[in-house]
Amino acid sequence: MFQELIAVGINHDSATLDVRERVSFAPENIANALGSALATAPITEVVILSTCNRTEIYGVVPTSGDPLGASEALVTWVTEHHGLPAEALSTCTYRHHGKQALTHLVRVAAGLNSMVLGEPQIFGQLKSAFAVAEEAGAVGSRLQRLFPEAFRIAKKVRTDTAIGENPVSVAYASVDLAGHIFSNLSKRTALLLGAGETIELVARHLCDAGLGNLIIANRTLARAESLAQQFDASAVMLADVPDRLPEADIVISSTASQLPILGKGAVERALRQRHYRPMLLIDLAVPRDIEPEVSELSDIYLYSVDDLKDVIAENLRLRASEANKADGIIHAGVVGVEEDFRGRQSADVVRTFRESALAIQEVELAKAIKSVERGETPEDVIRRLARDLTNKLIHAPTAGLRQIAREGDDGQVTRAKALLGLNETASSEDENPTLQ
Repeated sequence: MFQELIAVGINHDSATLDVRERVSFAPENIANALGSALATAPITEVVILSTCNRTEIYGVVPTSGDPLGASEALVTWVTEHHGLPAEALSTCTYRHHGKQALTHLVRVAAGLNSMVLGEPQIFGQLKSAFAVAEEAGAVGSRLQRLFPEAFRIAKKVRTDTAIGENPVSVAYASVDLAGHIFSNLSKRTALLLGAGETIELVARHLCDAGLGNLIIANRTLARAESLAQQFDASAVMLADVPDRLPEADIVISSTASQLPILGKGAVERALRQRHYRPMLLIDLAVPRDIEPEVSELSDIYLYSVDDLKDVIAENLRLRASEANKADGIIHAGVVGVEEDFRGRQSADVVRTFRESALAIQEVELAKAIKSVERGETPEDVIRRLARDLTNKLIHAPTAGLRQIAREGDDGQVTRAKALLGLNETASSEDENPTLQ
């Protein structure tokens, strides 16, 4: 089952922010990308996960397919889909297949492969990616089994370890950084760009830290207002950001825009109106929402997603001690899935073998009944029925044994004897039991 699973991707450890920006998939384009991947690469099912820290593709190759070849084909498809040079991803892409791919999937779902160890957002993002692929018709029987199993094991990691304690999400790290730069947040105003899950977490952490004033800007005003109501904040549209920017001591952005929404000119004008009081800008989006050139301005502190790595290092240590325990749970979970699938496969083989034997029985029994109806003696009919049934039932196993013998694999011959119930050490009493 999961020998056919492959996973290819890049993340915050393997690729720079510039590269991750270039291969990210906009949410509105995922459905089309799924269809393109299925049409181009030698796979039958696919899920695409694209977040600020990673882009990963999970696929299923046909039973007789080549996992390594399919992985390379997916990497080639990604480069062509995004119009990149052929060598752009050659050194930063990881590739997994089979058991290794399933283990990687579970580690991602559990937050063990995240920039912030144990962060919970990735679990929801992965479930969403799976749901989108299902709705697009890109998921079949194999991924429909494997992804729920991955989610189940990841939930067990959360339940049985402290990997999720002491929140250290990117949102939390952003607020922690703001607290270091501005000692008293109660006198500060924060402007949040976007209204998604990450911004909601940022807003919650800011309010918990005692922020004085909060403004939420979004492309859709209704969504900004809905979020603002939860935190006693004001809501504006993204188009109004330049007018409200001078009020903001802290700007944290996480939108799905494919182009920067805050440029150097707008920030420079805001600084002048603030009489050059410092501003902290944190860009959590990939692609970036804030032009990198903004960092050239004096009195500006601009941080990207990658810059937060050092900020969260201390909090990571609080969770690192649980990582080995989590890996143990994941290993046991993956082994359990493997054993379950093997059991199902053996059950399928037994069922198919039994159906085949019953089909032969029906055919031979019908022939025997006709022979009796034609007047043949019951003894002759029974003898022929027994002979024909025996010959037909042992035909396929006999042919298989001869093939194994021709290949010279003594180990397989021994296993075949055991499978057929043949015991060379059986005593004559066993071979000719006395009826009691």
